[in-house]
Formats: sequence, structure tokens, C-alpha cells
Amino acid sequence: MNEKANFLYPRSRYYGSVNPENLVFNANLQEFTQRINFICALETSGKLPPEEAYKQIKGLWKQLKRSKRELGIGQHPFQSDDHDDKGNQSSENN
Repeated sequence: MNEKANFLYPRSRYYGSVNPENLVFNANLQEFTQRINFICALETSGKLPPEEAYKQIKGLWKQLKRSKRELGIGQHPFQSDDHDDKGNQSSENN
């Protein structure tokens, strides 16, 4: 059974910055891509109507966005207020 699961749901290594939030989001992203692949295959083969495929993909996208927001991916909570996103001092301090 494990071999079947590994075949159907392969997981790739994570090479980014290692912290719990990034690892969880990476797992969510890999699951998202697997499910999208299945939906596309079902729609392409005529086993799933295009409208239903769209609804399912839209729902999965919303779940992924919610996961990103809840995990704080892309946010910089520990960055000081006197620096902009590129690490340069803001014009207020110059």
C-alpha cells in the first residue's frame, strides 16, 4: 500500500529556508499540485465536466491561499519598521 501511495502522491524534497511554516506550506502546495493534476486528467478524459473541474480547482486555490495567510508566508513580522521590503532604509530616515 505504501508503494502505491508513493506512486500516486510523490513528495519532493524541500530546498528553501527551513522553518515549520515553510515546511507545512510546501506540503500543502505539493498536495495542491497533485489534486490539480488529477482534476485536469479527469476533465481531459471527459470524466469530469469542465464547470465542475473549475469549481474544484477554485476551491483548492482558496484553501491554498487561506493556508498561506494562516501560516504567515510572505510576511516579515520581525523586520523593523525603518526598512522597506528590500532592506533599504526608508526615505523618512534619510
